[in-house]
Amino acid sequence: MLTILEVIILGIVEGITEWLPISSTGHMLLFYELFHISEQDPFWSMFLVVIQLGAILAVVVMFFRRLWPFRMPDPEARGTARFLSVFDRKAVVLWAKIAISCIPAAIIGLTIDDWIEAHLYNYVTVAVMLIVYGVLFILIENRNRGRKARIRRTADIGITTALLIGVFQALAIIPGTSRSGATILGGILIGMSRKCASEYTFFLAIPTMFGASILKLVKSGGGFTGAQVGYLVLGMAVAFAVSAAAIRFLLRYIRNHDFKVFGAYRIVLGAVVLVVFSILNAVR
Repeated sequence: MLTILEVIILGIVEGITEWLPISSTGHMLLFYELFHISEQDPFWSMFLVVIQLGAILAVVVMFFRRLWPFRMPDPEARGTARFLSVFDRKAVVLWAKIAISCIPAAIIGLTIDDWIEAHLYNYVTVAVMLIVYGVLFILIENRNRGRKARIRRTADIGITTALLIGVFQALAIIPGTSRSGATILGGILIGMSRKCASEYTFFLAIPTMFGASILKLVKSGGGFTGAQVGYLVLGMAVAFAVSAAAIRFLLRYIRNHDFKVFGAYRIVLGAVVLVVFSILNAVR
């Protein structure tokens, strides 16, 4: 069973790695060994997914005004016009684009998620994906040096672009890829600014991570103790607070910097994962 300190640490790790493009899975694999936690423990497996709800809530709170699709009705409007006046057009359009972006991940996740978990959820896959995407971040940032982004606001994202970003997000089903890393990298590749790609990644996480958390809760079947529920609440609270700080940091950082430092970090982390687990396997 996890201790309170371990729950807090995991909440911190989740809050940081979920939004920075450095792979939460890669870090969690190292914590498997540090905390001596079995990957087969049903509560542990569920805990790692469900604490993402705290991270999602941070996005909802921070961007509430842009995401909330309702407003006070126009008192002078009548009939259909009055009904339509309840909706914020910009927010509704944004959610429509997000829904389109979720389609590829939903299809792939529902069809091969169990196979991925059974065959690719291992340290070699995670390490390779960490390194590969780390190299890609560096190469693509070098390629884009001096270029002006074609899409600078989320309002400028078209249907085709939204679907393409969804395809990149679907790649994140492979452990070690990083959901934020795949979508940010994909966004930059198709002409989005770093800020626009990052913000859209935050928004896209809401239905994606919420759906994954609910699915995990349903699969778990419940039956957890009061202490375990308390750990979940604590983990989500910590993830919420740390996520808010991580998002603010990233948005400030990318005003004057690129993502190459995260690419370098991924390469180092991937090498560490390979070395640590190779040594552990040799000792065992």
